[in-house]
Amino acid sequence: IVPSGWFLSVTPGTSYVTLGGAIASDVHGKNHHIAGTFGQHVKSLSMLLGTGEVVTTSPQHHADLFHATCGGMGLTGIIISATIQLLPIKSSFISQKTIKANCVEAACEAFECNSDATYSVAWIDCLARGAAQGRSVLYLGEHVNEQDAREKSKPGRTGLRAIQRSELNIPFDAPSFLLNKYTMAGFNSLYYAMQKNHRTPEPIDYDAFFFPLERLRNWNRLYGAKGFLQYQLALPQESAHAGISAILSCASQAGKGSFLSVLKKFGKANSNLLSFPIEGYTLALDFKYEASLFPLLELLDTLVLDHGGRLYLAKDARMSKECFRQSYGQWERFAELRQKFDPKGHFSSLQSRRLGLG
Repeated sequence: IVPSGWFLSVTPGTSYVTLGGAIASDVHGKNHHIAGTFGQHVKSLSMLLGTGEVVTTSPQHHADLFHATCGGMGLTGIIISATIQLLPIKSSFISQKTIKANCVEAACEAFECNSDATYSVAWIDCLARGAAQGRSVLYLGEHVNEQDAREKSKPGRTGLRAIQRSELNIPFDAPSFLLNKYTMAGFNSLYYAMQKNHRTPEPIDYDAFFFPLERLRNWNRLYGAKGFLQYQLALPQESAHAGISAILSCASQAGKGSFLSVLKKFGKANSNLLSFPIEGYTLALDFKYEASLFPLLELLDTLVLDHGGRLYLAKDARMSKECFRQSYGQWERFAELRQKFDPKGHFSSLQSRRLGLG
């Protein structure tokens, strides 16, 4: 769609996502504080229900089904087709600014001071301690017009075009000893030191801005043969700073560093019953998968709940029913609608059964 002058209104952190999956997870992007979630740009859905009925639903028609489906993890029926609103663009480039923050408080302050930026995201050092805890590199982005891209970029790299991604491949699983708190701390320190403040916008292609990891194919192999588990949480504005600090301290004390940690600002919550974002911040932590990780995650669950937060269903692999029900206040209404539209429970998953949704 880029060569035709269009872009997704909300772009998630991976390009390997289906339209149905984006709707069912009500995914967010780096612009949630501006544009909300993917579901907020869906005009209508054609769905096959568990009753065998095919219906069209939208925010105006069968609105209860619509708000249960966007973020409903595929439990309300099969999405046959969707009509979505795209974003018009003039260039394949994003104008990027880079801001370094020396602690988590400074990172949150940088987000607030740049809340008018269309896109914002921060890499965060989850292993830094003391006064440097949560030091971050904040990236801000704007779509640029064709003239600005032509003036600021290299010849032949302007206009509207699909980006041909150059990929490096990780051909084997890294040895299990390679990724530990010492190597991660070293990498984080080096990465932070190498970053420079670039408050003057620099044009980069959209693929590099939105999907930097995907230029390293099979990057998950860096975590070893067992892979990794991503733990993503959202915290409300009023408790975000304290909550993030507590979570980073807990993970650091347990010796479980996250190779990739990402912080984003969230805008207001929407009307979708199981949508993840709440106004405040979201933190995503990638942990190497190992048995000793799970006691830590139980502690993190408690911290998230104590600070009024919740976990992301699309990234969940082990949340308890109690944690889910305590953090998703509209789960009972969702369960009622699921029973209404799929009374025989045709649409189910391991996750839905674990969370007590049937």
